[in-house]
Amino acid sequence: MARERKSYSTGSDLNMTPMIDVVFQLIIFFVVTLKMTKDENTDIELEDGKHGPIVKEMPPQTLIIEVARNGRISIHNAAMNERMLQEILIGRVNRFRNTSFPVLIRADYRTKHRDVKRVMDVCTSAGIWKLSFVAIQEHKAGGKK
Repeated sequence: MARERKSYSTGSDLNMTPMIDVVFQLIIFFVVTLKMTKDENTDIELEDGKHGPIVKEMPPQTLIIEVARNGRISIHNAAMNERMLQEILIGRVNRFRNTSFPVLIRADYRTKHRDVKRVMDVCTSAGIWKLSFVAIQEHKAGGKK
């Protein structure tokens, strides 16, 4: 005797797979954007740049190199030495097929010039010529510490 299969469905099956995929994509998006906002070294105090141009948006291929007060070089808050920085820069030059992608040097106002010069020398040795320095338009009341 064959048993008859009973169906408890109301006639419309709802496929949850696309909805779950969208939810996972949103979670990944928010995790990545949250990480991007925390990559900046908050210990770096920038120099005043009252007369410089105000940059509202940067091209997506912009590389920000940070130089802390103690001479620590970092990208996305990951410390590195000159050799590692050069490898990263050469990799970007090869990826973009040119050396004209913008590089921003974000140095603390108390950083010694020799530490900033080290970063500039590494950029030059990688063939990068488009360097800019980040400063702030106005300091908060009370000035620098």
